[in-house]
Amino acid sequence: MQITADDGRIVALQGDITRLDVDVIVNAANGSLLGGSGVDGAIHRAAGRELYEECRTLGGCLTGDAKMTQGYRLPAANIIHTVGPVWRGGHDGEDVLLASCYSKSLALAAGVSASTIAFPAISCGVYRFPVLQATQLAISTVRRWQASHDAPHTVFFCCFTSEVWAAYEQLLA
Repeated sequence: MQITADDGRIVALQGDITRLDVDVIVNAANGSLLGGSGVDGAIHRAAGRELYEECRTLGGCLTGDAKMTQGYRLPAANIIHTVGPVWRGGHDGEDVLLASCYSKSLALAAGVSASTIAFPAISCGVYRFPVLQATQLAISTVRRWQASHDAPHTVFFCCFTSEVWAAYEQLLA
């Protein structure tokens, strides 16, 4: 299933981000960048050992920041690893940090002239960020970016769970 909005510049779809044929996929990583559970583990498994080896050279990543690697065995040429905030009730700057994950990822993608980028639901798994709030923030941050930048032209929100899909469906349909 797929929802297209904003003249095709935003697309929400259900599926596996590791199989998307886009220029860049975003990894909801932990601070070590060395793999973990959820989407992070799936991306590391699909990309292969070379991804782990490159990530070892990056020195980790701070919450709200992003770093880029090659895509290795993935259809995507590059992977942007971003560390989302753990939800602590909304009073520790979680919204600002999550918006930064999206903005910094978009800037890195633009830096390699990517025309397409796919995001997972950053911080919505084990980091417990409320899904609807995270989805609203993701869409508004991307729309602000797209209002003043040409690249990436198309942003995909890849929804793995039905809860995340329902949130995007509600906000984009």
